[in-house]
Amino acid sequence: MTVDLESLEQYLHTHIPITSAMGVTVVSADEDGVRLAAPFEPNINQRNTVFGGSAATLAILSAWTLVHIQLNAASIPSRIVIQRGDVDYLHPLNGDFEAFCPTPEPERWGRFLRALRRRGRARIVLQAELLGEGRVAGRFEGSYVAMHSAA
Repeated sequence: MTVDLESLEQYLHTHIPITSAMGVTVVSADEDGVRLAAPFEPNINQRNTVFGGSAATLAILSAWTLVHIQLNAASIPSRIVIQRGDVDYLHPLNGDFEAFCPTPEPERWGRFLRALRRRGRARIVLQAELLGEGRVAGRFEGSYVAMHSAA
């Protein structure tokens, strides 16, 4: 799967405006998963660490983006929404940070696609890690729902 990172980043900034305000960049989007990054300054809180909402947003976005590009690659026009999300914050983020959502196992992704094609709606649970200063600073788990839509 080949993804134009610049076009994907522009898509996020246009269709999800908070990504622009946060300074989100697409680091990678390939068969391994999606890695997004954000700079420290626009995401700082009163304690001089990354605001928890910014960290959660980046994790949510990494998983949403993975579903988005995978469904585009499968030529399935869909609306994607997060149904539920939980973040465990393990360490404060004191600088630039990333979120990485790995691609799910082929069997699980296949079940998701079959359900979407058959019922016009499917759900998948994805995990992502929040990374900063060379360590895992948080773990995210979210349930995403895709609904088939007209192109």
